[in-house]
Amino acid sequence: MNPTATSTIYQTRSISVAGEYLTFTLRSEEYGLEILKVQEIRGYDNVTKIANTPEFIKGVINLRGKIVPIVDLRMKFHLESVTYDDYTVVIILNLSDRVIGVVVDGVSDVTNLKSNQIRELPSLVASIDTQYIVGLATVESKMLILVDIEQLMNSDDMALLDGVVH
Repeated sequence: MNPTATSTIYQTRSISVAGEYLTFTLRSEEYGLEILKVQEIRGYDNVTKIANTPEFIKGVINLRGKIVPIVDLRMKFHLESVTYDDYTVVIILNLSDRVIGVVVDGVSDVTNLKSNQIRELPSLVASIDTQYIVGLATVESKMLILVDIEQLMNSDDMALLDGVVH
């Protein structure tokens, strides 16, 4: 085996995605997304189901006259389903002039990350889809998974930024 190839599995380098991130939880993991994409945070309310949509698209809500699709990130990331409770929130995002809500277990904080705190995702297993993860950040003793939420919402199976759900 090539020694250089082996070392790349364990080494990571800094990447430049510094800035403010809203941190949220899905199960026991902490994630972060760019704060500039967040419009507001709301408690989870009932949604209107839309027929023939993927399971992770919970439905739509009427947000001050605008119809907003609601995506459950737990389902999208194939995490076990969790009951909706008082801590379940919807992060309302403004992405490419499109408003979309994402359901998460809870919102933690807004964290200012410096480039030296952020690392590239190490090469793990080729079969793991990591295209929506921009990197990993270390804050105190916690590890944050940084998500490119715009790329996730524009993925082929969602296409929410291309006008599939109106």
